[in-house]
Amino acid sequence: MSHTSRSRGHGRGFIPFLRRHSRTIIFSVVGVGLLFSGVGLLWAATLKLPDISSIETRKVEQSIKIYDRTGTVMLYNLNSSTDRTIVPLDQISTNIQNATISIEDPNFYQHHGIEFVAIARAILADVTSMSASQGGSTLTQQVIKNTVLTNQKTFTRKIEEWILSLKLERLYTKAQILELYLNQAPYGGNMYGVESAAETFFGVHANEVTLPEAAYLAAVLPAPTYYSPYGAHKKDLDARKNLVLDKMFEHGYITASERDEAKATVVTFATPRASSITAPHFVFYVEQYLQDKYGEAALEQGGWSVITSLDADLQTKAEEVVAEHSADNQTKFNASNTGMIAIDPTNGQILVMVGSRNYFDKTIDGNFNVTLADRQPGSSFKPFAYAEAFEKGYTPDTVLYDLPTQFSTNCTPDNHTSENGCYSPVNYDGKFRGPMSLRDALAQSINVPSVKTLYLAGINDTLSLAKSMGISTLSDANQYGLTLVLGGGEVTLLDMTSAYGAFAQNGVHYTPTAVLQIKDSTGKILEDNTQQSGTQVLPPVVAQQINSILSDPVAREPLGEDEFLAFPGHDVAVKTGTTNNYKDAWTIGYTPNLVVGMWAGNNDNTPMMKKVSGFIVGPMWHEFMNYAISTRPQDAFTSTEVDESALKPILRGQWQTPGTDGQLHEILYWVDKNNPTGPAPSNPASDPQFQYWDEPVRAWVQNNPAAS
Repeated sequence: MSHTSRSRGHGRGFIPFLRRHSRTIIFSVVGVGLLFSGVGLLWAATLKLPDISSIETRKVEQSIKIYDRTGTVMLYNLNSSTDRTIVPLDQISTNIQNATISIEDPNFYQHHGIEFVAIARAILADVTSMSASQGGSTLTQQVIKNTVLTNQKTFTRKIEEWILSLKLERLYTKAQILELYLNQAPYGGNMYGVESAAETFFGVHANEVTLPEAAYLAAVLPAPTYYSPYGAHKKDLDARKNLVLDKMFEHGYITASERDEAKATVVTFATPRASSITAPHFVFYVEQYLQDKYGEAALEQGGWSVITSLDADLQTKAEEVVAEHSADNQTKFNASNTGMIAIDPTNGQILVMVGSRNYFDKTIDGNFNVTLADRQPGSSFKPFAYAEAFEKGYTPDTVLYDLPTQFSTNCTPDNHTSENGCYSPVNYDGKFRGPMSLRDALAQSINVPSVKTLYLAGINDTLSLAKSMGISTLSDANQYGLTLVLGGGEVTLLDMTSAYGAFAQNGVHYTPTAVLQIKDSTGKILEDNTQQSGTQVLPPVVAQQINSILSDPVAREPLGEDEFLAFPGHDVAVKTGTTNNYKDAWTIGYTPNLVVGMWAGNNDNTPMMKKVSGFIVGPMWHEFMNYAISTRPQDAFTSTEVDESALKPILRGQWQTPGTDGQLHEILYWVDKNNPTGPAPSNPASDPQFQYWDEPVRAWVQNNPAAS
């Protein structure tokens, strides 16, 4: 029998069956549906639903109190007094109404309190995941959730929400429900309602809000802390504002030209209101942590006590130092802003976070937390490359030549420019010093030996080490090349300060910690981070070698910054960094129990005056560090004797040994960079950098015959 005939035969049997039994099938399906509906209605009827007669009074928020590390100094009291002014709907701009509906509930005027398609989608997702986490909420449901229901995510609570939403739609008009929503919606912190938000964000009443301002108000709603215009996610807020405008156009509330004009309009936010808050950048960093982990609702109604890692005394001193010196820096160096981080490297706890010289100074975007911003680190990145090189077998005594060198193999060795794809870096003072030990090269922040060190250590391996030490913002090696060692990537001050803590702790890194403990209103501990474990990311001896170099005033002396970096009688290691374009100046230093990192510059990337970091950041870093180390135990760096006798001479610094040709050579003549402690390469010229490094050495020998 053919395939066709088999198919037809099957069809002749199945279709008549459906016809003969169609009535039975229909009655069965309807019967099952009625049975389940009846059971569902009976169950729903047994639910004890909350009374919605008091729906216009928002449920009481329990404040979250944020304390310093002692638990005695309150830094901030979230929701300590709800900021809300009730206004009638006719006093709320139609721009706000339409923007909110477009992004939150486009079918608001069509549904009867719930969206059955959205509910079905939410139920399917919940059943699939065996949870009750899905949304699908209308504005009506949000009014119910924010007033008479708890935040518990259960199927029963969802049924209650749906029933009450349907009931609310019968008792109130759409205008009344919209008015309720817009007067109770949370806009961040203790702000509730559009009147409070409009006054805070734009300095106007809700009926005066423009179209682009209304789009921003609607954009904030799903996550007021994350999307706060005063937080660190302004780009995400701008993108969501544009999405709101697109939705308003899509649903017919505005024209295409109105949408485009609103997108192009630059909206200026009012200066944040001063309040009874200590360490605002840190507090909002903690608040963001709480929101990310526990959700917005928990921030509004948690009733928690949060013990943080902040040292209130050190924070006060840091703010004083930053405010005083930053004002001078703006006049002297055109550096308007400063950020500071202090961390205890023994546990990763953040002791100080100063995100700007003044959180409430709008002229410098003071609310922006520069300690979390991506900035180029300049030479402060160099220790990572040197640490990787030491781990591979190079030593602080290993010598490299500081000479004009071309590193791009697409250019000729005698091309000492960095144009048209060539790369030949110079030093901060324009001088070249000839043969230098890695100790001196790192301590004095000399560029050419540092680029060579990165090549020897390996870009990928150096990146891996930096990431393991806490640098979270760098991508793959192809993006940077050899410029990485001079600060070609972008990092944050928090990450850099944390990473240097691994040097301080003999190669053990601790993740930065801001929250030590959270207790609920009954005293139950919800989270405890007081005992953190670290990760060994670097051999102890390598960390000790870096510590020895960065705390060596003799090796550092030619740099000329030591008056700002030395602490007689104390073991303090320090590294500075200044980007080539003078947009970023860094100083990061540490003892065995304290790491302090500082950045100076301008938030808008305007260049500073052409001065090295030690003169811009050094004085204020020194003042704070001097105070801080006086409050902490005086510890000394440990050291381990290393037997280098088995190493080949070049790794031990014996650079004047001639090759078989009777000439002096750069290190690539003696080592295979992929196996530096192994045999010398049989054909050094096979390394693509060999000729580029060796040719300057031959020229230097001709000018310095006594050295050979």
